Amino acid sequence: MDQDIMMQKEFTLEELSTYNGLNGKPEYVAINGIVYDMGKISAWRGGTHFGLYAGKDLSVEFMECHDGTKVILDMLTKVGTLKN
Repeated sequence: MDQDIMMQKEFTLEELSTYNGLNGKPEYVAINGIVYDMGKISAWRGGTHFGLYAGKDLSVEFMECHDGTKVILDMLTKVGTLKN
């Protein structure tokens, strides 16, 4: 795991759920154990993106929609990890 991620916050699913893009909260999603800030992606403004909602583990959905394309993830800001 990247050293910079290890130094960041560890989120539980319950805590991640509060980062849903509502009431001024940022839009965070977990993908493959890493939590990303989706706030710079205009398609995620307001916490939704094509029927998906921020504040969740979207690993399966990401794999289905983007075939696990790492290039997309590399463009996102990593804010932490998802606690098992």
